[in-house]
Amino acid sequence: MSRRYVLALDLKDDPQLIADYEAHHRQVWPEILETIRRSGILSMDIYRLHTRLMMVMDVTDDFSFERKAAADQADPTVQAWESLMWTYQQAVPGGAPGAKWQLMERIFELR
Repeated sequence: MSRRYVLALDLKDDPQLIADYEAHHRQVWPEILETIRRSGILSMDIYRLHTRLMMVMDVTDDFSFERKAAADQADPTVQAWESLMWTYQQAVPGGAPGAKWQLMERIFELR
């Protein structure tokens, strides 16, 4: 069994920065992919509409955002990746200052 989360984040409105961000995501560092998998994330997709990003994550039942954040904080490679990515990203309006990905609320579901 798994759970699904959807998160949003914005990119800076600069075509070159957006192109660079996408280029990085065509060649994500192997160590980053490993930390994602190790945290209990089964699949992850990122979509873009202009500057708005949407991430869809399917995770194991025991996945924890808090455990993932603590592990990421302790990993220098993840910190280097996050620092690099923040050069392209900006907080979603209405989010906490400096906050990155914001969890979206499901408002409709068709089964």
